[in-house]
Amino acid sequence: MRSDIQSVHFIGICGTAMASAAAAMKERGYQVSGSDHNIYPPMSTFLEERGIGVSSGYSEQNLRHQPDLVVVGNAISRGNPEAEAVLERKLRYCSLPELLKETFIHGRRSVVVTGTHGKTTTTSLLAWVFECAGLNPSFLIGGIPRNLGQGARFTSSEWFIIEGDEYDTAFFDKRSKFVHYLPEVAIINNLEFDHADIFRSLEDIQIAFQRFINLIPRNGLLLANGDEPNVQRLLSVTHCPIRRFGLGIANDIRGIGLGLRPEASEFFISESRFEVPLIGELNVRNALAVVACARHCGLGDAQIQGAFASFQGVARRMEIRGEAGGISVVDDFGHHPTAIRETVRALRVRFPGRRLWAVFEPRTNTTRRNVFQAELTDALGLADLIVVAEVARLDQLRPDERLNPDKLMQDLRNAGKPAAYLATVDAIVDHVGSGARAGDVVCVFSNGGFGGIHGKLLERLGASATGI
Repeated sequence: MRSDIQSVHFIGICGTAMASAAAAMKERGYQVSGSDHNIYPPMSTFLEERGIGVSSGYSEQNLRHQPDLVVVGNAISRGNPEAEAVLERKLRYCSLPELLKETFIHGRRSVVVTGTHGKTTTTSLLAWVFECAGLNPSFLIGGIPRNLGQGARFTSSEWFIIEGDEYDTAFFDKRSKFVHYLPEVAIINNLEFDHADIFRSLEDIQIAFQRFINLIPRNGLLLANGDEPNVQRLLSVTHCPIRRFGLGIANDIRGIGLGLRPEASEFFISESRFEVPLIGELNVRNALAVVACARHCGLGDAQIQGAFASFQGVARRMEIRGEAGGISVVDDFGHHPTAIRETVRALRVRFPGRRLWAVFEPRTNTTRRNVFQAELTDALGLADLIVVAEVARLDQLRPDERLNPDKLMQDLRNAGKPAAYLATVDAIVDHVGSGARAGDVVCVFSNGGFGGIHGKLLERLGASATGI
């Protein structure tokens, strides 16, 4: 950070990463301010407790103090009054990934976890392994690990563990965020098409990952899922070492002897046994990546397993929100067909023999489109009963781009699955409340708040169970 910068303003400060970076800047002695149009707990409370003032809404007046640096959030676009004022007044500005690189990551040993699926769980588990080993890592995670209690922390440790997102950096920097993170060790968990609003094809995403791989130094390491075909074409590099992890025989770090149980997953790497209190094959793969990385960074298998044993998971990843009337309500962040499919399979292990509902909110820029029309049918069809919420902002897409909910419903019904497309949260709650029975599991798939549906479901199911 330049010595002449004393005050920093964050546009879009209430995102988890933005708020955490703002708090860290305040701790370092900078004058920090921010603005956002969605100000609510827990981030509003987090900022208030740290003495950071937040302006509600965006206005040029929020910049009247002429901050030395403005950090522009990823969700901010041209037309935002503060962004326009920054450009007009020629104020110094940067993206959050740039700030992280220059202020928090530079000079550290950066471990970057990437991939279409499993980034948050893998990063959280890896950070906990390092924490239990006494390494006190800095971390930035797109979720809340229960052990760590927060999604970001900045310490004096040489280690920085960060979830690397391939989404673009800012309106003025369309490169993927992860190209800013100075990877010494890079993990690629998997790779599929996603983010249809910024990538045109799988090949475009592979190019973004190739650019990321090109940043790994010769004394670093690329850890890649050796079972993932879409990753293989990226591995013809000679500038850094590569090790493959996975379940197939060709992997350098291979999981064998899988034991998938309702409360934990067991696997072996050669003669070493590992058990993690996470469910399903998807989490075995996540744990394999963590073992491979932790070993490379000098930790022993006993240290790794010790941390695994006490890991408490991540909020909104197969999180049981409660039970009412003998019906369990599960919250899951899944919003890509593959994530939904693998989560349903894991829930079959977690709740054997129980009837499973999938309640899905198509709200991402990809699932609102028809690029996954068939894949969503296949993934949701693994559940016993399906409810799909009204597709968000469908009118903003061209007719030929839109997900077709009528076709989705018909295809599911043709496959013998009861399916309903309902416009409101209240309608969904009434539908599930009237159809669910004791022993059912209702999994809500959404990467948003979904109108507080989890609490409403539990309230309705509880009321139904008591005859109210």
